[in-house]
Amino acid sequence: MNGSVANKRDYYEVLGVARTAAPEEIKRAYRQAALKYHPDRNKSPDAEGLFKEAAEAYEVLSDPEKRARYDRYGHAGLQGASMHDFSGMGIDDIFSVFSDLFGEAFGGGRVRTRGGRGVDIQALVEIDLRDVATGVEKTLRFERADYCDRCGGNGAEPGSKRRTCGGYGQVERQTSMGFFVTRTVTECPTCQGRGDTIEKPCRDCEGTGRVMKERVLNVKIPPGIHDGQTIRIRGEGEPGPSGGSRGDLRCVVQIRRSQFFQRDGDHLVCVLPISFTQAALGGQVDVPTLTGTAPLRVPPGTQHGTVFRLPGKGLPNLQTGRVGDEMVQVVIEIPRKLNREQEELLRKFAATEDKQVLPESKGFFDRVKEYFTGEGASDQEERSSGSGAA
Repeated sequence: MNGSVANKRDYYEVLGVARTAAPEEIKRAYRQAALKYHPDRNKSPDAEGLFKEAAEAYEVLSDPEKRARYDRYGHAGLQGASMHDFSGMGIDDIFSVFSDLFGEAFGGGRVRTRGGRGVDIQALVEIDLRDVATGVEKTLRFERADYCDRCGGNGAEPGSKRRTCGGYGQVERQTSMGFFVTRTVTECPTCQGRGDTIEKPCRDCEGTGRVMKERVLNVKIPPGIHDGQTIRIRGEGEPGPSGGSRGDLRCVVQIRRSQFFQRDGDHLVCVLPISFTQAALGGQVDVPTLTGTAPLRVPPGTQHGTVFRLPGKGLPNLQTGRVGDEMVQVVIEIPRKLNREQEELLRKFAATEDKQVLPESKGFFDRVKEYFTGEGASDQEERSSGSGAA
């Protein structure tokens, strides 16, 4: 899918149709949008983006399964679905995906891409942080348009013939004006630039030479990869027209949210709750890491928010392989309920507290008292006026 889910417009809004629109109405709306925003006709700087947005909307709404998922879950429901990456395609590539819709709409119909490269497709691969630490190989299932087995990709029913128009896919027209003769070469309206026509279309692919097929592929994810990064697999996209080379498969990596860790570059951040007695008296606690638990010594008098470092417990750098650290931030949990014995012990402890032992607290409350009682205010004013006179 192209772009972040949060920034995507509703696909029905993009094509200007109701959610109950019939397939023919959706097809018609997309055709109109393609005509309206084609960069050759619309010189607005936003035209190409709107053209690609309409293509993405049509790919989803024209597919019953994808449309059902979108209707139920919105854009998030398409995560993991095999989708063309229209944002990275040229206009010609998009026409090669939906070429059967346009006929002669753009002065000769389908874009001539004979022998050209096939389009790229995009799929989502989900992993977790442990996979990031070690690298992993994932089995990916996706669908792509592929050569029809029945006709071998030429679009003709086996045994039928293809008629040629000279093989050039072009026709020449001559216009005489007195002594001057003008020759104009245009795309052949019969074969639409392909160089031949199908006598009897293949019944499986209806003459397109392409059918949707499932592809199963093992994808290697390197250690240290980041969320949203793409792994390109050459030649696993869709085949090009007239035997052209295949496009690529772009695997977008999505890292699942961890229960214990947040990622900060190559470092991991873990928030560890401890009791106020552990913070006051110190002790040893077990900290979760990607490979199990690790002991951490909490010194006496540890304050809320203190950060400890566990070297080498983070993630490897994608380029260098150097492993980051795990940063452990302790948060002190205060019990919500105390039994009678605990409450009595705390009250005895509170009675032993001496403000002299807590100079920071003493200084703070002394300043509060001075602020509200006015004590020290006159001295402050005198100091201010004295410095002004000087």
